[in-house]
Parts: sequence; C-alpha cells; structure tokens
Amino acid sequence: MNFKADNVPYNVVCSTDLAEAIYPLVRNDMGQHTISCVSPTHGRSFVLRTEENGRWIVGKGNGLSYTTHPFVLTSPVNGETWGGLSLDNAVRDFNISNEISRLGIKTNKMEYVLSLDANIIQGDKQCQAALLQYSVECPYRICDFGFIPKEELLKTISRWSGVHLQKHLYAAEILVENLRILHHNNIMHNAMHPQNYTWALELDDFEALRTDTYPYDNADYEAYVSMLIKIEVIQTYEIVNYIAWCLGEIPDYYAIEKIFQNKGFELKELQVKQR
Repeated sequence: MNFKADNVPYNVVCSTDLAEAIYPLVRNDMGQHTISCVSPTHGRSFVLRTEENGRWIVGKGNGLSYTTHPFVLTSPVNGETWGGLSLDNAVRDFNISNEISRLGIKTNKMEYVLSLDANIIQGDKQCQAALLQYSVECPYRICDFGFIPKEELLKTISRWSGVHLQKHLYAAEILVENLRILHHNNIMHNAMHPQNYTWALELDDFEALRTDTYPYDNADYEAYVSMLIKIEVIQTYEIVNYIAWCLGEIPDYYAIEKIFQNKGFELKELQVKQR
C-alpha cells in the first residue's frame, strides 16, 4: 500500500559512509511524497525508495501504516506513541547494527539517524522523536510470506546456494551460524522471530538487543540475560521450521539438529514419564 508523506525539518545525528540521499519523510495524507508499506506486519517501517542497485531504502518511525492517524497514543499512563521512534532507540539501533555487521552477520546497512523537532511519549516520559534510515537487500521479512510477490521471493531465494539441496537447510546454516556468533560475543537479540529476518536472511531490528557494549540499563533485565539468551536456540529452530513450511519443503529435523550440533548447540532430550 502507498501512503502520502511530507518532508519535515531534521538534524543529522548519525551517518555512515554508505549514506547518500536523505529522506526525512513522515506520513501525512495530504503530503506531496509517496512512501510504501510492503506488509501489514510493518507498523512503522516504510519503503522510502524503490529498488535501486539491488537495495531498498527503508525508514523507521515515519508513522503508522494503519489507522487514520500517523501517530497514536493508546494510554496517557505508561503509554507509547505508536508509529514513532525515540532518538535514543534510533541511535541504539544504528550503533548495534553496525557492531553486528562488523562481526560478520548480514544485516541492514544503516545510513542515517535524524532527530526531529518533536517529542513522542515513551512510557512515563517524553522523548525526542527521530527517524532511522537504512537499506536492505530485501524489504520483506520471513513473516511476510503471504504478501511477498512470488517473483520477488523466487529471485531472492535463488541466491541461496550451498551444499544443501533443500533451501531451509541452507537458511539453517546461516541462521545458526549467526546465533553462534552472537552468543560467542555474549550478545542476545531478544526478539528472534520471523519478523526480524528478511527473505535475504538479513537480521534486523536491534532496539531490544543486548551487547557488552550496550548492556541494559536496568539491573533486573541484565539479571535475566543468561537465562533468556538460551531460549534463542529454539526460537531460531522455529524460524527454520517456518521457512521450510513456507517453501513447501518437508523439514529435515535430523539435518537441522546436526547443524545446531556442529555449531556447538546441543538439544537435550527430556523423557516424559507417565505415572
């Protein structure tokens, strides 16, 4: 779906050498520009420019891709401005994405963090609003299977080539290796599900991610990391299983678990005994 948008005043807070044109666009139904939403699972992310040189320019925090309003507050008490993005979270997402990329994990390529002359509500405080701009090889997430055009899906997965004949096993090699790298570096993504991997197998969305460089500022959250990080093994397994079903392949669970084992992850069998 296409939405109208307008340019808004901004200041550049972060940028990379990859950055080129800036798209400071916020949804406005009377606006002069067009932004696109590729799936109803993308609440505040839009394609700002269509594919060029194999990349898609995406914005985050540009407003909601549903409701009659670009920004919505559901509750004045511990509420949140839906459709918006705080400057702190945008900078965190930007910096952590670059850190993850340096470790060898394929992810989005950050371009800009733009601060806006506006505030949004986040929890019990007001925060400066921001836009995050980045590029991806594929704007469709794994969860967008019902919305990605067939030709786009076939073109994207045609780039998956390896020793495995079945595509979901190729994906498993990539995703489990990503998990190995993350956990080896004491990093927890904390949102490992089909909505945060693209069909180009790019790992995205790092607001909730925890690294030693960017630990949680809440001691209680930090205390749970050692427990929660282990859950990402089965969450990654579920993504691989989801990919297999999307592509019409019968999941080869023995082969999947061999991949986990080869990368240092053991699934411990639990025998359930009946009384």
